[in-house]
Amino acid sequence: MARMIQLAFLATLLVSAPFPFISAASKQILNESSVVNVIVEGMVYCQSCNKFGSWSLTGSQPISGAQVSVICESYKNRVSYHKTFQTDTQGYFYAELDGYKMNHMFLDHPLQSCFVKLVSSPTESCNILTNVNYGINGATLGFQNKRLLSENKHETLIYAAAPLAFRPPQCT
Repeated sequence: MARMIQLAFLATLLVSAPFPFISAASKQILNESSVVNVIVEGMVYCQSCNKFGSWSLTGSQPISGAQVSVICESYKNRVSYHKTFQTDTQGYFYAELDGYKMNHMFLDHPLQSCFVKLVSSPTESCNILTNVNYGINGATLGFQNKRLLSENKHETLIYAAAPLAFRPPQCT
C-alpha cells in the first residue's frame, strides 16, 4: 500500500514538473482558445575570432539585418508554424508569432514546440553559421516572465531565445 502511494506521488510530480511555466492566467487563455499571442525575442551577434570553437560571445558585435527563423512543431512532429524575422540595427529580433495555434494545450506549448534557427547574415565579413546556443540545431525558448496585456484583455506571452551568433569566414 505504501509503495502505491509513493508511486502515485511520483506520478503527480512527473506530470506537473514539466509545466511550471504555465501561470493561472495562461491556463485560462489556453482553455478559452487555441490561438495564443506569442512573441519571441533575442539577439544575433558576430562572434569574435579569438572565441572561435567556444560558445563565448565576449567581444562580439551585434549584427544588423540578420535573419532568423522561428519554427514550431506540433506534438506529432509536424511543422505547425514557420516564419523568418530580421534583426534591427542593434542585432535584436522581436518576432510576433501571428497565427500561432496550439492543438494540444501542453504538448504544443511554445516552450516545448518552438525554436529559433539562424538563417543568414548580410555582413560578408561575418556570415558563417555557428551552433552557439544551438543556432544551427534550433535554440529553445525560455520564459522570462514578461507579459503584455492588451485593451481587450488578451494576454501576450513573451519568450526569449539565447543569443545566437555568426562568425567571420577567416576564423580557423
